[in-house]
This record gives sequence, structure tokens and C-alpha cells, in this order.
Amino acid sequence: MGGIILFDGVCNFCDSTVQFIIKHDRAGYFQFASLQSDVGQALLAQYNIPKNIDSVILIEQGKASIESAAALKICRKLDRLWPCFYVLILVPPFIRNALYRQFAKHRYRLFGQKQQCLLPTPSQRQRFLS
Repeated sequence: MGGIILFDGVCNFCDSTVQFIIKHDRAGYFQFASLQSDVGQALLAQYNIPKNIDSVILIEQGKASIESAAALKICRKLDRLWPCFYVLILVPPFIRNALYRQFAKHRYRLFGQKQQCLLPTPSQRQRFLS
């Protein structure tokens, strides 16, 4: 069983990141659900994750990871050189997460926001849980 990535479905940066992951996950390890979807909300409840969390969430092997840990664990499963970024897990979490939170706080201002969630292409639809 692969990992499930919960993402902000109205965030342009998050949408681009999902497209990037799909392109660099040729093994099809990851599935996706937006935080705004019914599936996303059910997974938040199942894993006791606060609804107001402002982070990508990775659910893998029955555990949820958030913020920089989720991003680095995602990199670890991608093709090419992306797994090399996992070495950043050695940086103390309070530093990694402080940087992550600053970026997350300004992502709408930097990249914009959509009125509705991403509509996957027919070939991508099987990777989305909702």
C-alpha cells in the first residue's frame, strides 16, 4: 500500500506540487485527496488531525506526517535525485517546520488561489481518492 497525500485543493502552489509529484512518481506510490473533499475530511478525523492545520499531510503505514516531515518523506519516494533531499530530515524539526510554516503562511499571496479544487485529467483520475 502506498501513501496518501492530503493537499490544499484551492492553492495554486499545492496544485502544481501535486502535478509535480505525479510526474516524478512513475511507480504510482502516492494517491491524493484534497483537504476540502469528503475523503480528506474523513481522513483528518480518522487520524485526529486538526481541521485548521495548514500543511500537506502524508498518510503512510497507518501514520500521519505533517509539515516538513511530510514534504521530505514525499521526496524520498520520488524518482531521480529527489530522494537526496531526505537528508534534510537531519535538520532539527523546530528549524525545518519554522521555515515550512513561513512559506505556508504566504503561499496564497505568492502563488494565488483557485475558486475550486483541481480537476484531474482522465489518466490521473485513478490516483485521486475523491
